[in-house]
Amino acid sequence: MRFLSHRSVAASLLATAVAATTLLALERPAAACGGCFHEPDPERPTVVTDHRMVLAVGRGKSTLYDQIRYSGNPREFAWVLPIAGEVEVGLSSDSLFGGLDALSQTAIYGPPMNCPTRPSDCNDSSCGSATSATSFEGAANSPKDAVTVTRQEVIGPYATVQIQSTDPEALTKWLTDNGYAISADVKPIVSQYVRENFNFLALKLKPGASVKSMRPVRVTSRGPSVVLPLRMVAAGVGASVGITLWTVAEGRYEPQNYPWFRIADEDVSWDWTKNGSNFRDVRTTKAAALGGRGWEVESSLELATGTFPTPPNNGFGSVPLDTDNGYLAEGTETSAELQAQDLAVLYDGRAGGTSRLTRMRADLAKPLLSEDLVLVAPADQALLTNRRNITRELSEPTCTVWVGCEANGSAPRSAAIARSTDHCSTSGALLPRGTWAGVMLGFVALAFLRRRANAPKATGARDRATLEE
Repeated sequence: MRFLSHRSVAASLLATAVAATTLLALERPAAACGGCFHEPDPERPTVVTDHRMVLAVGRGKSTLYDQIRYSGNPREFAWVLPIAGEVEVGLSSDSLFGGLDALSQTAIYGPPMNCPTRPSDCNDSSCGSATSATSFEGAANSPKDAVTVTRQEVIGPYATVQIQSTDPEALTKWLTDNGYAISADVKPIVSQYVRENFNFLALKLKPGASVKSMRPVRVTSRGPSVVLPLRMVAAGVGASVGITLWTVAEGRYEPQNYPWFRIADEDVSWDWTKNGSNFRDVRTTKAAALGGRGWEVESSLELATGTFPTPPNNGFGSVPLDTDNGYLAEGTETSAELQAQDLAVLYDGRAGGTSRLTRMRADLAKPLLSEDLVLVAPADQALLTNRRNITRELSEPTCTVWVGCEANGSAPRSAAIARSTDHCSTSGALLPRGTWAGVMLGFVALAFLRRRANAPKATGARDRATLEE
């Protein structure tokens, strides 16, 4: 998809919303946008905090999905995306994001505890049980045709319009007159896109539609180039925004004009006192070392082409899906038909085999959204696992002390190893708890006999009375 590539851009967007029962929640997923343009609410300002994007790169075309998370209570949603030529807009599903997220999110596995274990020759029931632990972590043209409406249509709950203009002021006025509120800091961004010969896609809920009826959409444009319009993303965000990006293509992609990094197993440490890793701290440090512009390439996995990305049943990050995978009937189309259409676009009609699912992440301050993200397919197309197996430790785990066949308290691993025996016999420096009881009884008996031996002799009658007592 040629979203932004020199003087041409192929932009695609998923305007996504998770149906909510109320608008009073302070933070929730909602309709997504290239840039959010709505009237501000002084009582509850709206700020976009995160974007999740899916870019499907096909043969001669590309499709972008975009989902946002915001804080606040916007009274009306409106979004605008720079595009090249005309684009195709269709409905999609929120579950698409849930499935891709669960399949690709980073899984942190802590190191083995390496604690002493119950001796192997303890076979009777009194020896207890072994323990183990594993850690996871609608509109008219403007006067003099300064702005031209090239296409308008209703897609599900949305009224969409595609417009073009060579006059930045005329286009800004058209958007404002048609209910797209443009803040002062965003006007120069829109104007620059106009000067770079971009057209625009604008979407709003159609009259009578509520926020609850908002559905995800997909936007497909011609051109295989992959440049994302981050400048437009700046509209509606606060001081910074988190962005998670997936690419679905024949190969792996990575940032070209932004620095990027990857976190290796050996970069991460495990702290047993917290029972967790410092993965997030490592990511923050690596991004900061790149001036806050760094993207983490999290993983690049093989994905079965043509299948819906249902989360794996491995107990990690599973996401419950509706029985129809989140697709609802629209008009005469059934859920299955809508899903089939979406998957045909996602995989570009490729049947069988595998596609490459690559996941990237960045947390960017608003000033760093001044440049669009250009992606490139590197020569190295190696798979990148989403699993991190941590071996470096910052502390010791607490382990059970095994005295013979019985647990006798706990201690840091090194101390527990030193204090534990490795078999059920009574030999060695340490003896099983039952043996110690026998030894103590022996000492008591010996002391009694010594006392008897040192006591003065008494008459036979007195001696007999003492014994009877």
